[in-house]
Amino acid sequence: MTVEPDTTWAIPDGAGRHRGIGVVGAGGIVSGAHLPAYRQAGLRVVAIFDIDQARAQEVAQAFAIERVAGSVAELLETPGVEIVDIAVPAWAQPAIVSQVAAAGRHMLCQKPLALDYPTALAEVETAEAAGVLLAVNQQMRWDAGVAASRGLIRAGALGTVEEVWLRVSVVTPWHMWPWLAASPRLDISWHSIHYHDAMRSLLGDPVRVTSVHGRSPQQGEVQGETATTTVMEFDGGARAIVTVNHYDTHGTPISELRILGTDGMLEGTIGVNFDYPTGRPDTLALYREGRKVRDYPLDTRWIPDAFLGPMADLMDAIEMGRAPVTSGRDNLRTIALVEAIYRSAAEHRSVTLDEITGEA
Repeated sequence: MTVEPDTTWAIPDGAGRHRGIGVVGAGGIVSGAHLPAYRQAGLRVVAIFDIDQARAQEVAQAFAIERVAGSVAELLETPGVEIVDIAVPAWAQPAIVSQVAAAGRHMLCQKPLALDYPTALAEVETAEAAGVLLAVNQQMRWDAGVAASRGLIRAGALGTVEEVWLRVSVVTPWHMWPWLAASPRLDISWHSIHYHDAMRSLLGDPVRVTSVHGRSPQQGEVQGETATTTVMEFDGGARAIVTVNHYDTHGTPISELRILGTDGMLEGTIGVNFDYPTGRPDTLALYREGRKVRDYPLDTRWIPDAFLGPMADLMDAIEMGRAPVTSGRDNLRTIALVEAIYRSAAEHRSVTLDEITGEA
């Protein structure tokens, strides 16, 4: 191939951006990612609710949200709320999903959709029975480096993909989220779920996964796994390796993505991990036969910029009468992948997704 194909990583404008949003939850991810991304895109947030009403008032004032609801029910009754952005921990999500579905509102759920596959399936079926769309906030699919890589793969720039490496070795400030530090499941459920969902968006569903988990002597009272390595095998022989360590206190941070194909290789960085939560833009370059042939300028950050992706896509899906890219039905495969990874680590063997879904 003599001409290097262009690709786009911009979030499509789409349709339906006039629809009003109600937000359930006013935590740090809402004020630091959801709302900045929505404001920059000109989306309308008409109401917000949090059980901490003082916090809700503070966030509403910062983002010029007119209505602070006193309950989920009150938020659902607010004129103009057509989509509910549910930004609460997974264990609190099912009850809210039921309320939102009963009110006939479409919804964007936070990841993970649930802490186990049966609960996630029940949430999806609740929305489907009510005739509303449920999308999941797996926003890394719209991260510039991931989106550009996906476009290049689909354009044939790499030939046949043989292997993907995603390596993150950093120091993660778990003190920012005490409830996460207390979780018996940590990296895979709450952090690396983004990477594994991104692998699905690049290569499809793996046929089997093998995973090894560990803990750092430095993590103290942090309960869950903080070092994980997962190998995914795909139809056709492609492999993806995701390896993460949250307690690399001695070296410079590593946050890199490498995609090797028969005709070329992509190499880049995931910028947000270098100095979280400030972050920096991703980088991405195309190589052929040991020579860099092109840099792709990526001027956005995973956080907050990519957070527009799932919401804008949901809005367009409502208008166009299609399923969202990160629909609840699709996300069941990501939840099954997470469960398969944990089962593999616990039982020291390779596991298929169908073992989790019961489709084997």
